[in-house]
Amino acid sequence: MALALSPPRVPKPKSALPLHYYESFLEKKGPRDRDYKKFWAGLQGLTLYFYNSNRDTKHVEKLDLGGFVKLTDEAPWGNSHDPSTHFCLVLRNQEIKFKVESLESREMWKGFILTVVELRVPSNLTLLPGHLYMMSEALAKEEARRVLEMPSCFLKVSRLEAQLLLERYPECGNLLLRPSGDGTDGVSVTTLQTLNGTPMVRHYKVKREGAKYVIDVEEPFSCTSLEAVVNYFVSYSNKALVPFLLDEDYDKVIGFVEADKENGESVWVAPSAPSTSGPGPAPPKGGPKQLPPTSITPAPSLDKLPPLPDQDNNYVIPIGDTPAASYMNEDVPSPSQLVVPKPRRLVKLQAKLPKPPTVPKSEPKGLNSGPAKKLAASSAQAFSPTTGLADVTAELEEKLQKRRALE
Repeated sequence: MALALSPPRVPKPKSALPLHYYESFLEKKGPRDRDYKKFWAGLQGLTLYFYNSNRDTKHVEKLDLGGFVKLTDEAPWGNSHDPSTHFCLVLRNQEIKFKVESLESREMWKGFILTVVELRVPSNLTLLPGHLYMMSEALAKEEARRVLEMPSCFLKVSRLEAQLLLERYPECGNLLLRPSGDGTDGVSVTTLQTLNGTPMVRHYKVKREGAKYVIDVEEPFSCTSLEAVVNYFVSYSNKALVPFLLDEDYDKVIGFVEADKENGESVWVAPSAPSTSGPGPAPPKGGPKQLPPTSITPAPSLDKLPPLPDQDNNYVIPIGDTPAASYMNEDVPSPSQLVVPKPRRLVKLQAKLPKPPTVPKSEPKGLNSGPAKKLAASSAQAFSPTTGLADVTAELEEKLQKRRALE
């Protein structure tokens, strides 16, 4: 007995792994951790992502490098292991310790972190030419990413427009980034704060130097991105400065400007919303009225023809050179009863009348003479066999012939 063939197995689609500048195993110990915990780590942008394994696509922890301060090679106090496998990442608000498997892995992590933070390939590390090439590729990707990345408080407005926005919408924030007024690649920062009821507007210039942004103050401060510039102003002011985020609210009632008929002044008119109790909005006054619904009669079918006219309404054909028409009932009226009525309006029949049955012609008695035979012959030639008039009697023909002679 033949076995049924099973369909081939289709492999399940695998989730795409995240793209990192660099990734490998890394042991991490935070300020609140008692011991190191091993992760699969990846560096993307200014963020370190940590996974439980190298097959996971969703991270379990992440670390922002925006507050980077420095990297150190100091080993933990009292550690008897090789200090070359340890390094420390110092941020503004915390200090994270890492442990790797080898010296090469430590130099690679330090090199990639410094590349994305300082936007340059470090030259004081023990690295091979291939490693340096990998870091230069990561640097190009990071520079391209930062060009496309803009903070939410960046608006393409002028100096005066930025000041007016901050004054009009104080609830949306008091710090705004805008393009520089000198036409360079730099930006400007506009802030608005109130001191004893008096608004104080300040403008700061941020220069673009390569891939860095330098805040032009008495003590210049360099940042790796515009987002870092905003974070610096917020942290330096103890969060007194708030990034400006305009709420895009929309009106619910349509308003318009209308001239007052009494004094001629323009007024803003915002009528109340129409009631929704009816099936739809009422038509405007003076507008086109809606036509009442009309019933649509279906067109008659082509298969159904109109009834045939009554047989009594036959038309009388005047007597001319052509022979007279025959009658369906074979009743021949007398010559004295023939009256030519007034001409009627012909009605075109839409259906062919049924062809009358053909009755065998019988020769009347007393018409065997020569003139009668010639008359019958001439009448037979005058009538077409397709007209259905073969039942006209010889007597009617003779009477018609005499009438023509008298006329």
